[in-house]
Amino acid sequence: MSHLSDLALMRQDAARIFQAGIAAADPYQAVKRYLAPELFGDYSKVHFIAFGKAACLMAQAAQEIIPADKLAGRGIVVTNYENVTNVDNVDVIGAAHPLPDEAGLNGAKIIADRVRNAQENELVLVLVSGGGSALIPYPAGEITLQEKIAATDLLLASGATINQINCVRKHLSRLKGGGLARMAAPAHVHALILSDVLGDDLSVIASGPTVADNSTYADAIEVFKAKGIWEQVPVNVRQHLEQGRLGYIAETPKPGDAIFNSTGHALVGSNAISVNAMLQAAQNLGYEAELYSDHLCGEARTVGATLVAQCIKRRLKSPPQNTPLALLAGGETTVSLKGKGRGGRNQEMALAFAIAAKQQGLTGNWVFLSGGTDGLDGPTDAAGGIVDPNTIKRMVKVGINPTEQLENNDSYTALKASDDLLITGATGTNVADLQILLIQPEP
Repeated sequence: MSHLSDLALMRQDAARIFQAGIAAADPYQAVKRYLAPELFGDYSKVHFIAFGKAACLMAQAAQEIIPADKLAGRGIVVTNYENVTNVDNVDVIGAAHPLPDEAGLNGAKIIADRVRNAQENELVLVLVSGGGSALIPYPAGEITLQEKIAATDLLLASGATINQINCVRKHLSRLKGGGLARMAAPAHVHALILSDVLGDDLSVIASGPTVADNSTYADAIEVFKAKGIWEQVPVNVRQHLEQGRLGYIAETPKPGDAIFNSTGHALVGSNAISVNAMLQAAQNLGYEAELYSDHLCGEARTVGATLVAQCIKRRLKSPPQNTPLALLAGGETTVSLKGKGRGGRNQEMALAFAIAAKQQGLTGNWVFLSGGTDGLDGPTDAAGGIVDPNTIKRMVKVGINPTEQLENNDSYTALKASDDLLITGATGTNVADLQILLIQPEP
């Protein structure tokens, strides 16, 4: 494997393995792999709708496959403004993310009207990707969009978990928590889902518009009360939840509800699928490939330092090998902002890894890459970072203090100075983050 001794080639390999992970989550190919014209034979008409960050690419594939004589009118897409592109025979609506806007509300109403008109022997094909929850807001009852946003903001500020926020969202919405499936009945519903959620819980992705909901109005009220913010919630929102708890408003559809007898789902892309593609790509390049974690989470800088420690421990335990090693991971870490710099969780992890490798004495040739599959890491133009044993030297040479930059959450400036930013541009997909650590055997 002498051709890999060169760090430049190892960096090239890391980038190729990362690209294999992104390719596996390509929304267009994911739908192409799953759909075939014969799947539509039993239905008199097909209505297709798509929402989320990958909606345009998913819709493009679907409209190429669905037989033209089966289409019940033009497809409908709602995506974030940045990802709007023209798709033949499809109405594309741009909307705001992560905070919903009126355009998203309008798109949600158009989707609801189309779905309600679907008949018994027709199919509603739903293409779901990350970001869908914010992109199609359709508040229930008398609740306004502003009131719904205010309630969600209170939850975010209180440190509520994604599951708690989803529980509330589902009970303030007409589409979420199985609402779309209920509207579509008695038509058949099939959802193709590109997951941006670790563990691929279908009821969490875009708040599960076609999936049964286990939570109740009482649970939603309890979330606010447990956080001590119930009294701050807009009056309309409180009244709606109370009416639901008392049984005056129908609950979200539950597991076992008859509407789900004609509802199906397929997971067409996910972080786990991308990690498996990276394992295969690393093996093809001659590495002994191992899964480090398929649920990498925690504080980005801590995870970076822990990875270095694990790597050193592993070297001490196992006898020297002739084969280079690829440790691969997928997940979504967090950053606690204390400084005023720029960066994202992947850049922070890469910088922390490079600092820890120097401090802990990780010897030999290695390359570490951490990147967001959407090509965007934090409020920057980078997908993440790719570092090697010379990264810190390059920073110091141009007058950058790596530790100070990390403390100021300014990983972008540090990695830019050492030419270690990972720049891919927007990829049109999103299945969380991917990490690649390549280690050359020591002589």
